Amino acid sequence: MKIFQVALGVLAAVGCFVDIGDIVFNAQAGATFGYQLLWAGAVGAVGIMVFAEMSGRVALVANRPVFETVRDRLGFGVGFATLLASQAVTLLTCCAEIAGVAYVLRLLSGYETRPLVIVALLVLVLSIWVLPFEGIERIYGFGGLLLLVFIVGLVSSSPDWGAIGSGMIPNAPDSNSWLIWGYFVVGVGSAAMMPYEVYFYSSGAVEEGWTPKGELGLNRITSIGGFALGAILAMAIMAASAQVLQPRSIDPEFLGTVGLVAGQPLGELGLLAALLGMFFAIGGAAIDTALSGAYNLAQFFGWEWGRFRGPAEAPRFSATWLVFLLIAAAVAMSGVDAVMITEYSVVFGVVAMPLTYLPVLLVAGDRAFMGEHALGPFSRTLGWLYFLIICLLALAAVPLLVLTNMGSG
Repeated sequence: MKIFQVALGVLAAVGCFVDIGDIVFNAQAGATFGYQLLWAGAVGAVGIMVFAEMSGRVALVANRPVFETVRDRLGFGVGFATLLASQAVTLLTCCAEIAGVAYVLRLLSGYETRPLVIVALLVLVLSIWVLPFEGIERIYGFGGLLLLVFIVGLVSSSPDWGAIGSGMIPNAPDSNSWLIWGYFVVGVGSAAMMPYEVYFYSSGAVEEGWTPKGELGLNRITSIGGFALGAILAMAIMAASAQVLQPRSIDPEFLGTVGLVAGQPLGELGLLAALLGMFFAIGGAAIDTALSGAYNLAQFFGWEWGRFRGPAEAPRFSATWLVFLLIAAAVAMSGVDAVMITEYSVVFGVVAMPLTYLPVLLVAGDRAFMGEHALGPFSRTLGWLYFLIICLLALAAVPLLVLTNMGSG
């Protein structure tokens, strides 16, 4: 039974890893630079594994989620500024996810997008209200596994495996494309490390009562194995886009173009599988972002919180995730472009990330607090290396966004 639980946890993490940010940036990077930025996806994947494993470890040992740690380690003032930045980015991401779900529904149904925003909102609200954690993970996580169709399409089109292997090694671009290359390095790496994934993951560990004795191994396997396999899905989208879109000089401005990456080698069935996979992956991410926003606010201010508590027991928590979804739906109804929102959310997400990553790193490495479960020498070194990488991405993100006009030159 324990092996079955581990297997289900890993599979759910695979499907839920890929959100609209991964889809957009990996497809655009593949269409623009071919296989050259696969290494950036790998770097980002290891980063989210490190962050998630540390956050889960702290949650297990201290029974404290991320934003309680942020408030206690940084103080109320700095912690509150971090909260505001994180909430803004999480809400922006939620807007992008709901707009993405509605757009995919439009592609599947042929109806106008605006009415489908309401459909998407109702589906997501009912999912949170009715389904248990495992139900959400299984439905949206396993549904997201339909994105495996990108791997099938890539393999069936006989790619240049040598070029794919070379893309896993950092490389220099042409002299006239350094800024755009840098923008997509930041975008691909940052999309893999969106902070809301960690907020949701660590809060869920606390809520489900994970303990060091019972679930420390499960935390490690799920955060490392699940995110690693999920990263393969994301990088397969980049490689498949390089195979299909780059030779035709097609810019994937819309999510529908990304679906065609699977449809070109596999036909209508491949296109349908890709669109359904995007629906479940993006829908799961929309749920995660709404709940993450509610977790962050409730934990920082000490409110009652938790999905296992009804509105009567945790009214402010329940009202927060509902307001997140309502605001996101209102923004999506305005007709704003989902891809544009996605790029802003990814860029500003990494800007806010150092302030939430650092407290978790400090606590996870504190032997007086964590005891035998504190980070070892290798994990501590890796954690600080990624803090440096995150800081570099945070410093470069906004200037590159402005200088490249969101990667368009």
